[in-house]
This record gives sequence, C-alpha cells and structure tokens, in this order.
Amino acid sequence: MTTNPLLQKLSGLEHKFEEISTLITDPSVIADQKRYVKLNKEYRDLERILDAKRKYETMLQGIEEAKEILETEKDPEMREMAKAELDALEPQVEPMEEEIKILLIPADPEDGKNAIVEIRGGTGGDEAAIFAGDLYRMYQKYCETKGWHMEVSNFSEGTSGGFKEMVFTVSGENVYGTLKYESGVHRVQRVPQTETQGRVHTSAATVAVLPEADEFDVVINEGEIKWDTFRSGGAGGQNVNKVESGVRLRYVWKNPNTGTAEEILIECTETRDQPKNKERALARLRTMIYDKEHQKYVDDIAARRKTMVSTGDRSAKIRTYNYPQGRVTDHRINLTIYNLSAFVDGDIQGVIDQLIIAENAERLKESEL
Repeated sequence: MTTNPLLQKLSGLEHKFEEISTLITDPSVIADQKRYVKLNKEYRDLERILDAKRKYETMLQGIEEAKEILETEKDPEMREMAKAELDALEPQVEPMEEEIKILLIPADPEDGKNAIVEIRGGTGGDEAAIFAGDLYRMYQKYCETKGWHMEVSNFSEGTSGGFKEMVFTVSGENVYGTLKYESGVHRVQRVPQTETQGRVHTSAATVAVLPEADEFDVVINEGEIKWDTFRSGGAGGQNVNKVESGVRLRYVWKNPNTGTAEEILIECTETRDQPKNKERALARLRTMIYDKEHQKYVDDIAARRKTMVSTGDRSAKIRTYNYPQGRVTDHRINLTIYNLSAFVDGDIQGVIDQLIIAENAERLKESEL
C-alpha cells in the first residue's frame, strides 16, 4: 500500500490538516477575517480529502486481506466469504480513486460563495421578457429544492408579462459553484402568447451568475458613492409612490489593470425599507467590481479549457428550450433531454451534474493526476 502513487500524493496532508486546525483557533487569526475565512475553507477541503483517503485505505486493506485468505486458507466457507468481499470491494476502487483525484484538484475559490443572478430579456421583444420570467420561475423552484434563500433586489416588468430585467441574490451552500453553469444565452423556440398565426418564434434571454463579493474582497471608497432616492413604482401598498424607498447609486470605478475609469449605476427598489435597499445596492456594487477585477482570471481559465462549461464568454449560446418538440439541448456538452416541462419546473440538477462531470474531466486532463 505504501507504493500506491495516489496515497503518495496524499502523504503529508494530515500534518497540514492538524496545522490548520490549530491556526483557526488562534485569536490573532480569527481577528483577521480574510485569513480566517480562507483557512476555514482550506480546513473543510482537507477534511473531505482525508475522509476519502481513509475510506480508500480501508478498501485497499480489505482487498489485500481477502486476497491473502484466498491464497492461504483451505476452509471453503472462509474462502467464499473472502471472494464475496473481494467481489464487493474491487469495483469500488476506481470510482474512489477518481473521487480523490477530483478532490485533489484545487477548487475554484469562488465556488463556496453566494451568487447574484441577473436575467435579462434579449432578442424577441415581449416574448423574450416572458421567457426571462419563465427562467426566473425555473430558478425559483430549483432553489426551493436546494433549500437556498432567494432575495430579489431589482426588477423591471415586461409589457406583456415576464421581466425585462430581474436581479436576485441566492444564498446557501456552494451556490455559485452550482449556478455558475447557468451563465450565458438561453434560447427558446415556441409559439409566443402574442402570436396570432401560430408560428414558432425564436427568442432569447441572458443569464449572468456572479459570485457575491464579501466586504473584504474589494476596496470601495464609500465617500465617493453618489446616492439618490426615488419613489418606487408598482401596484399595491399605501406607501408606493409616497415614500422615497428606492435607491440609486453612482460610483466611478478605476480599472487597476488599464487605469481607465467607468461609472457604475445601480438601482434597488425591492423593499420599502431604504436602508435595506442601500445595503443590497452596496452588495451588488461590490460584486460588480469584484467580477470586473477577476475577469482576467476567468478569461485565463476559459482560454485553457475550450470545452469549459462554467466560465468565459457570457454572450455564448448555452442552451435551447424547444417547446414544439418538448426538448432541452445544452450546446456545451451536446446533451439533449426530452423532459422540457419538468426542466422548466425546476428539475435542472441532472443537466448541471453532467456539466460538472464534463468540467471535472477537463480539470483532470490539466492536472495530469
């Protein structure tokens, strides 16, 4: 077992795990939130690897012992038990090795973050806005199945239903690491509600999934933010159009790579509580700046992985929803499924799982494990 190449790669991790276990209880480390969060994540990642390592070692030990019994034991009952043990354990070795290899690949540091999702109607006019609304409901139902919390920060309704724009935050476990596969252009082929001749139209909506930035991820000079307040529009409620609860911020961001300046404009109208709207607008500002500053990192990954499914060009067409044929096609992995109604009802995990498998295959090629 000591010459096993995979176990050799895992050697030394226990010592590192113990070291980090000590560090995360150190008051000076706890006081440094940025370092503390990073070490905590490293601790959890190592814990998963070491759990898998122990299972793998137990499996190999069981195989070794079963083989030894078959070689030396004469008792038929003992031999039969050993053979049954061997037959049960041997098929598990390769999948466990693959699992460990994937765990050993450095994860995207953003995966554990919450996500800000932006859905916008694209080409197709009113039908695109209706489709954007369908996508929002799809993610709403999917997030319910995951036990994630959704919070809308801003939206603009379409004239015939749906949304021209919908922005919301999703919080929970490994949210960005899962939803990032949804970034891109989603295309729909169907007879629109507004079509009188029964012709199939093609419309599109864009989905952008951004990792929500923590306060210490970016530096913002809050004194340079220009705030405006305005009355929220919309139906219902006595204070609608009476109380200035909507907020608008303007901030000039300087690109650290090029030195160019860009004005960022963000509106937040979702709640009737102005301080809460300010808080959400700030969270979106942090995320937008973080996303811009990390775009080079994202581009580098996309350039390396030509079939990468989770990052890169957000204007790329990733999926088609064909209603006449009841099918969904994901163009990144050439996968077509024929359960459109269940899919748009939030049953999207199966496709996300296939995208994760495709990405992991790319990552394994890169790492040469």
